[in-house]
Amino acid sequence: MKRVVVDQFGGPEVVRVVEAEDPRPGPGEVRVRVLAAGVSYTDAMLRAGSYLGVPKPPFTPGYELVGVVEELGPRCSTLRVGDRIGTLTVWGADAERVCVLEENAVVVPEDLDPAEALSLVFTHMTAYQLLHRTAKVNSGESVLVHGAAGRVGTAVLELGSVAGLRMYGTCSARDFAAVESLGAAAIDYRNEDFLARIRELTGGEGVDVVLDGFGGMLSLRSFRALRPGGRLVVFGHSGTVAHGRKSWRGWITWYATTATVALWGLLSPRRRVLVYRIQKLRERRQVLPVSGRHPALPVGGGPRDPEWFRTDFRALLELLREEKIHPVVAERLPLAEARHAHELLESSADKGKLVLVP
Repeated sequence: MKRVVVDQFGGPEVVRVVEAEDPRPGPGEVRVRVLAAGVSYTDAMLRAGSYLGVPKPPFTPGYELVGVVEELGPRCSTLRVGDRIGTLTVWGADAERVCVLEENAVVVPEDLDPAEALSLVFTHMTAYQLLHRTAKVNSGESVLVHGAAGRVGTAVLELGSVAGLRMYGTCSARDFAAVESLGAAAIDYRNEDFLARIRELTGGEGVDVVLDGFGGMLSLRSFRALRPGGRLVVFGHSGTVAHGRKSWRGWITWYATTATVALWGLLSPRRRVLVYRIQKLRERRQVLPVSGRHPALPVGGGPRDPEWFRTDFRALLELLREEKIHPVVAERLPLAEARHAHELLESSADKGKLVLVP
């Protein structure tokens, strides 16, 4: 079979495709023939070596997949050969065949386009759990999402509209129309002070929730945008990559500012700082103490059991059937063009999902 390999940390040039033996499933695993594997900004962070918990090279990138079960390993009891499933892999999905844990798989209806279903496994799942598992939003609340025209940002706006939220989103001027078409008030992050603009738009009150996938100095200013009772959710550290490579300066800034804003959340009696990491869904009952004042937060934004992931996936399937969410595939590329997919990541952020189709 063919699989993608990163032999050393770096830019898109380190991505190559090699021939490999078909994997064999171990206990509790199933072997999957991959129909679609996503290429996301998280893959760029893995490739650059800036992702938390990144494996040592050589490794196969690929955060999520949709595929067909080909072989069952020992002690598998739920899935059957021929089932179509989706799962988070964090890395390893960019191959023709992959072994995954049965308990982490969700069944994907066969009438869905595998590339569109892929968005429900990762992009829309992230957005859904940011809102409902971590921030625990209520209808009528106000939410500011940074990077609103990006893949996760667009999904947040769609789901926020369904939930009856008042949405605000930072983006570039060229993306104003797209963001406002989803019912959000757009803020030009390049030419406007988002903090001053939010205070203006909310009559000085601030917002109930800020979703920050960048971290760094942005988190400090985002905390100041909260009204009493507000929640800042930090779910990314994209500022640790510069020009496709790991930025040590970005890492130092991210750690220092994240520690500072976490301390602010600890000391604030009426505002909270929360952390979301979707990959922790793979691990049962992992908890992260955010502060002594507030209960421990399950890492992964709330889920303490893989069943929560399945519950949320079913909710997203229903929204897709009702045409309330609209996953967009920017481009479908063969596995052999994995490097090109990585080269397209930044330019396609506002165009939808990049998908490798083995």
